Amino acid sequence: METVNKTEITWADILPIEEYARQRLTRRKELVDVKKDRRLSVGPYATFFFENYATMWYQIHEMLFIERGGEAQIADELSAYNPLVPKGQELVATVMFEIDDPDRRKQILGTLGGVEETMTLQVAGETIRGVPEADVDRTSASGKASSVQFVHFPFTPSQIARFKEPGTPVVVGINHPHYGHMAVLPDAVRAALARDFA
Repeated sequence: METVNKTEITWADILPIEEYARQRLTRRKELVDVKKDRRLSVGPYATFFFENYATMWYQIHEMLFIERGGEAQIADELSAYNPLVPKGQELVATVMFEIDDPDRRKQILGTLGGVEETMTLQVAGETIRGVPEADVDRTSASGKASSVQFVHFPFTPSQIARFKEPGTPVVVGINHPHYGHMAVLPDAVRAALARDFA
């Protein structure tokens, strides 16, 4: 599937569910290859999964395949997942806090309210602040963070140009008082993500 620079999934992109069922294993293997250079662990619990057209196309089809909602479900899935397809001047990440023990998970997430507002990318020393997806509030009234966050990183043209240069240092960070961690983006991941820009 040629997906470079596609910024929206349309009805025309949706396979009939029977056709997707026949292709499902192949598509899953293809996605594993796509995803291997689109993830980064930051600290002990957070993993950034950088989304694109291919990852969201697969997610929509999986939801349609599992839930069997038919055509009535398609519009809802497009509405839910299209905002996570980069629009040409941004990177978009699903950030997951993965903590196996339920009690520990509840305790840690209870201290991370507002964490979605503290995520950054540094490109050659210049900071790009993450913008949380505005679909729902990802921190509860009691201050507990969701274990899944969706964050957009809007770039300027000059930042995009720097990001695309091989060897450019890129650092992904979370600057929350109870979760302050950074990780350097490997150059293979930087190169894969550079293709998300128009």
